[in-house]
Amino acid sequence: MIPGKDTQVAKNDAQKEKFGTFALFDIEHFLRRILKNWYWFVFMLFIGYSISWVYSKYYAQSIYASNLSLSISNNTSSYFTPNQSINFIWGQGGNQDGIYLKKMLLSRSHNEFLVKELDLFVNYSTKGVIKSTYLDKSDSPIFLEIDKKHLQQINYPITLLPKGNNSYEVVLPEEGQSTNLYSYEVEGFQNINAYHRPANKIIKVNEWYTSPNLRFKLVANPEATNIKLSNIIISLGSVNQTVNDIVSTIGVEFDKEISTIMIITKKGFNLNNTVNFLNKSVNELQKKRLEDKNTVNKNTEAYLQGNLDNIRKKLDSSAAVLNYLKTSEKLYNIKNRDERALDKIKDLEARKADILSKLSSLNNIRNTLQSQNFDKMIATNAAGFEDGFFTATVTELKALYAKRQEMASIYKPSSEPMKEINRLINEAKMGSSNSLRNYYTKYNDEIGKIDHEVATANSDLATFPDKERRYLDAERGYNMIEATYNSLLGRQNETQMNVATNKSDITVIDPAKNLGQGPIGPNVKLAKTAIISGMLLLPLLFILIGEVLDNKIRNIKELLSATKIPLLGVIGNNSNENMLTVLEQPKSSVSEAFRGIRANMRFLMTNEDEKGKVILITSSIGGEGKTYISINLASVIGLSDKKTILLGMDLRKPKIFGDFNIDNKYGISNYLTGEVNIDQIINKTKIPNLDVATSGPIPPNPSELLMSQRNIKFIEELKEKYDFIIIDSPPVGLVADSYELMKHSDANIYVVRHEYTEKYMLKMITEKYHNDEISHFGLIYNDYNTKQGYGYGYGYGYGYGYGYGYFDEDKNYKEPLLIRVRNRIQRFFNKK
Repeated sequence: MIPGKDTQVAKNDAQKEKFGTFALFDIEHFLRRILKNWYWFVFMLFIGYSISWVYSKYYAQSIYASNLSLSISNNTSSYFTPNQSINFIWGQGGNQDGIYLKKMLLSRSHNEFLVKELDLFVNYSTKGVIKSTYLDKSDSPIFLEIDKKHLQQINYPITLLPKGNNSYEVVLPEEGQSTNLYSYEVEGFQNINAYHRPANKIIKVNEWYTSPNLRFKLVANPEATNIKLSNIIISLGSVNQTVNDIVSTIGVEFDKEISTIMIITKKGFNLNNTVNFLNKSVNELQKKRLEDKNTVNKNTEAYLQGNLDNIRKKLDSSAAVLNYLKTSEKLYNIKNRDERALDKIKDLEARKADILSKLSSLNNIRNTLQSQNFDKMIATNAAGFEDGFFTATVTELKALYAKRQEMASIYKPSSEPMKEINRLINEAKMGSSNSLRNYYTKYNDEIGKIDHEVATANSDLATFPDKERRYLDAERGYNMIEATYNSLLGRQNETQMNVATNKSDITVIDPAKNLGQGPIGPNVKLAKTAIISGMLLLPLLFILIGEVLDNKIRNIKELLSATKIPLLGVIGNNSNENMLTVLEQPKSSVSEAFRGIRANMRFLMTNEDEKGKVILITSSIGGEGKTYISINLASVIGLSDKKTILLGMDLRKPKIFGDFNIDNKYGISNYLTGEVNIDQIINKTKIPNLDVATSGPIPPNPSELLMSQRNIKFIEELKEKYDFIIIDSPPVGLVADSYELMKHSDANIYVVRHEYTEKYMLKMITEKYHNDEISHFGLIYNDYNTKQGYGYGYGYGYGYGYGYGYFDEDKNYKEPLLIRVRNRIQRFFNKK
């Protein structure tokens, strides 16, 4: 039975649309292509590994990180932080001091101070054969000290080669000298006249090197280094560039359990560099914070001392009045005094005096802000409060005013930068004013409540005579002044204690250390994996793209599933030099496949016993093997003792005559034009029962000749003489001649060539078959490649050998790799 012939297909419209439609992607063939091209993956694996090895050894710059942890006390009174950035964004929350310090560590001014103090704009490195290594300043045997009054070229590598006796050769790049030089005094660029490249020069330590674009001297490192360097490469950077680079590598985090503990991280290409920077940064910050606190405390002490001097005078005057009333008026022993009411009033007025003292300090703070005299600012605890937000706002204002003064020499008042700085100042002023207003409101509310309670208590004293009431008022006044004096004196003692015992509110818990920490980046393992994976993906990607773009027929199963057309057989690859495989290799698997097709053809024909069966063979385009199939199918039928004739009706491209050594001077085209009779175009072959009628010369009108009545009569006449008539017809994908000839054939065979026929070419013939426009139709799958392995498709017709010695070509058969592996595994387990 013909495969596919037994399946009844219901030809409704929905199913007809699916006929001839192939899958976009064949996963089975894709996997087989991957296995077939395994050597590319091995090669790319080797290339990827080599690239990753070179990258990790010579190009990957290790990144190191060091940490420093510190504790922040919450009693800071810091206003004066010249290192504070004007872009301070104050967070909300309880740890205002920590946020303040974090912003300070990341501020431009603090890091700019460090850059200038430590000459961090001078970068040291050394270069091997391929890879450059960054150095810490302490790793270099010499330091480069620039003349800041001289213009310098930045980002310009200066190579120093040791020459012995504390001398070095200065080697500058062959190209790259610039006329746009940097001034470290004004931190800007200036242009100079063009100049020639400075020549190489040998200089000694402490000797100045001078050129149009550089001026520096070498200073010996006071500490001996164990690193032997064949070269030292030094480049200068601008202050702004260096500050930005440093800030981008600093990270500040707070401990999750204790918010006052801060962990600072510095990343860099050299571990010693990160350690030294962190320790120096925090050390400088501690000094500045201590100076800041001492300045504020001294201002507060001076302010309180002035208030105490004034209050002392008032207190002395009030005491004199009270003594006068006691001695002259004899009022020191007032009968029926309500001591409870008097004590209550005394306490209330003492509280009021304290609040009035705080209001006085608050007024001083407000006036200082308004006058912008920040150097005279007193501590907020003199006004009875601690407010990190207000302290930060004052710092912000100070930095903003300083920045505006600096910008005023560059920009016009109406310019956008000046408008922006004024906007920031107004926002900061509003923030500080709102904070002070809250305390004013709080203190005034408290005074109002005290006054109300005092008025209530005073009603109990209304019964006293005027003289006694006058004494009581004097006594209350004295008590109130005394309370104010005591309050100021207590705050002064506290301030003096702070000055005497003051220390930085920053305590280092764990300083940064070089403990031999490994690099934190780059992730070399990940990079290696990415490189190797990327290289392996390249052939995979090419195969995938090729598979998606490839529209060839490669899978017999998919062919039958998409077309639903019966398959007559599968023909293997023709290893013969000509097309006469059945004649010259009768014991080959291909010849056996044609015998199978001969047997299967009977299922296409309705009247098998009738004489003169016409079998038409066509394909989509040329090159798919229809002539090869026609010749060998005719040969195998002729060999079965059936009188057979092979007609070469592909008049546009004659082929058959060459393989049978027949002269193509006269053929079917001559007969159809009436030039010769039928006997003149029929040629005998080596096979007694096989005759051949060649195409003849190519005519100008092949379609008209093939569809003429003379051609139909020609076929009918041959049916009387022969049992089988094999027609090698034109490809249906190019011309429509074959469709007309199919009307007069008993069986129609369509040749599909493996990895040659395009899938879309089968669409039209499949639609015609399922629309019943053609009948008695079957497929032959040609040129199937045996290297693709046993069982890949349907092996109908035994189109290829299996290596069992049954066919001629099996003596040279070599099993595919997968089959050999499978067989060895089976033999291994069978032994057990």
